[in-house]
Parts: sequence; structure tokens; C-alpha cells
Amino acid sequence: MVRVLHFADAHIDIANRGRQDPQTGLPVRVLDFLTALDTIVETAIREKVDLVLFAGDAYKDRTPVPTFQREWGKRIIRLSRAGIPTLMLVGNHDVSPAVGRAHTLQEYETLDVPNVRVLNRPTLLKPTDLWGLPLQVLAIPWISRSNLMGLEELSGREPERIYERLQEILSQLVERFLAQADPDLPLIITAHASVEGAVYGGERLIMLGNDFVLPRGLLVHPAVDYVALGHIHKHQDLNPGGYPPVVYAGSIERVDFGEAADEKGFVMVEVERRATRYTWQRLNGRKFIDKRINLESLENTSGEKPLPGVLMEYIRQRLPAPPEVEGAVVRLVLEYPRAWESLLDENALRKWLEPALEVHLVRQPRAETRLRLAGDTAVAQRSPLELLELYWKSLSLPPQEIQALQALAERVLAQAENSLD
Repeated sequence: MVRVLHFADAHIDIANRGRQDPQTGLPVRVLDFLTALDTIVETAIREKVDLVLFAGDAYKDRTPVPTFQREWGKRIIRLSRAGIPTLMLVGNHDVSPAVGRAHTLQEYETLDVPNVRVLNRPTLLKPTDLWGLPLQVLAIPWISRSNLMGLEELSGREPERIYERLQEILSQLVERFLAQADPDLPLIITAHASVEGAVYGGERLIMLGNDFVLPRGLLVHPAVDYVALGHIHKHQDLNPGGYPPVVYAGSIERVDFGEAADEKGFVMVEVERRATRYTWQRLNGRKFIDKRINLESLENTSGEKPLPGVLMEYIRQRLPAPPEVEGAVVRLVLEYPRAWESLLDENALRKWLEPALEVHLVRQPRAETRLRLAGDTAVAQRSPLELLELYWKSLSLPPQEIQALQALAERVLAQAENSLD
């Protein structure tokens, strides 16, 4: 039996703004991600696992700043010095689309860090490649569409053909590797990709480029004992009750409000030939609270505005209690008639939510009337800029704001016209 810790999608610098920690100088939200990473590293060392398998995406993008590279490096070096073999798969946020450019994990290859191996191309690792472990690992790092287009000389106007060809290439490659594998040794497939049947969370907001979908049937194979996936932030097993387990570990910390209800964690795996078992370990990440309050029920038939005190008390009674918001990231969405804009006391709202780490207040005023043109004026007779100006005025925006928006719209339209010439 080989004991493996599988995690993915660390994105340690994706929340690199907001309140700063006075001791480290790092954003508090970055520390949340690093704390989760520390828990993973400490678990690996305490449990003396045989292998740590990271399934891709260390940072938020392909150009991490040195400070965050340092913080990631501290954790990986801890594993290296503890003598724990570590495999790091290159994900879409780790790799540059330009051919020949270094990926974000390149230094571990360049410096030949002990007990650490970076997987940046499809490969089959045997025990001699895995520090003598009785195990095989078939690695499928992120493969970009642009790289495939260069290899296959396919036109950028044929995306469907590109993805079809990518499926053909990967299927042939995986089948060839599986044929080369030792049937008596356990085999793990690790991939950073979207797999057919997976459920997406809010992480779609941070994906780069278009997504290629890997067929699930390619991974569910008699020679395979565990599939360790990264790229989708929601933990899930795509082969529940079946064999092998096809598991997304999920991201280690909540990225945005699309993941507010998702639990975060990592996977502990006991890999054996035809007898693999795994457990998912929950991480105690930062709580996200997404609250929406519709104030329109206060609107009476006469159309009169409610008293400001009545409106604010209605909101206060529907807010989470202070202990519940303690240290949380809160989004409060308020829906109301536009005429009530002046009744909202934002300072009072923020005072009530003061125990939260961050408060994102989203106002969603409802337009009172539809925008109508004069009876003798057709839409076709108006330019896009004229129609936009009418729309801004219908929202009762200040004149200076309308002027700024019109100037921006004029520049955008000019750029669009130039690109068509």
C-alpha cells in the first residue's frame, strides 16, 4: 500500500488585496490560503505519507510576484527536507501560452530540488522515477489550445477541430502509456483538466482561455487505481461507487462567492492494486456569507416611500447576527426601487457588519419606468451614443458621471470601428 496526499488549486495569491496582516505585511486573505497549505504540509509530515501529489495551479496567474513564490517555496522545501517525495503537476495558471517560456514551477526543475519532481509534459513514471515507490503515475498536465495549434498547424478558426484533434492525441497517448504500465503495480492518473461530467463552481471566473473537456471514459480503465484531478474547484468523485475513484480534490480555500457554500479540503489516499481507498479531509477555511435582501415588500399601494428608520430596521432584522459574521467575508445585496436610494444609510450598514473581515455592499436599484423615445423618433434614427446618453439620463445619473461614461463609450466604439477596418 502507498499512502498519498492529493491536493490541487492552491492559488495562494488570488486574494492579494484587502486588509493587511501587520506582522507579515501580507494580505489577510493570502494568509488564509497559506494557512490551508500549512495544514496540508503538516498533515503530510505528521502522517508520514509516501507521496504528496499536487494536481496543478499554485498561483493565480502565470506571473507570480517573488513574495508569493517565496511563500510557496517555503512549504515545498519543508516537504523536501522531511524526505517526502512530492510531484507537482503544471496547471493552466502555471504555464505560459508562449512556446519556450518558463512555467511558474520551473525553478524546482532548474535547481533539482531533492524529493521534488515537476510534471510539465505527459509522461508515465515508473518506480525508478518515483524514488523506488511501488507505484506508477501517468501525468497529464495542462495542454493549451495554442500549443496544439502550433503542433498541428490548425487554423484558429477551427476550434471544434482543434478540440477533436486534442482528444485524439490524448486518447492515443494515454492508451499507449497504459499498455506500457506494469499490470501488477498500482497506477495513478493525475490530470489538470476539465473532465466530462464534472460540476463547476464559481471558479469559472478565474479560468484562463477556453476549456477542453477530457472524456471520463479515458480515465476509468481496469489498469487504473486512482485518478487525482485538479482544475475544478469543487470537490467531487466522478465515479461514485465505481472503480477507480475519479476525484477532484477541490481548491484549498474559497476563491469567490460562487464557492461560498463549497467545503474545501484535500484527499488522503491508500493506493493498492484494485483496492484503493480514500478519505476527503476538510479544511477550516474563511467563511463566506452571501446575503440578499429585497426591500420591495415595504412598497405600499400609494407609492409613498417608507420612513428611513423603518427601512433600515427592516434590513437590520434580516442581517446575520454579529457572532455569525465574525471574521467572515460578507456580500450584502440590496434590491429596492430607485427612488429609495437616499433612504439607505451605508455607514449604519457597515457598522452592523463591523465584525466581518470584508463587506461587499451591492446596490441593485430597480428602474421605475422603461425608457421611451418621443413618438415621432425611431430607434434607427438615433446613434448608439445618443441612445446611451438617453439611457444614462433615465437612471438619473449625475451629469458629470454621464459625461465620463459617454467619453468612455466613444473610445470603445472608436476602437471597435478601427478593428473592423
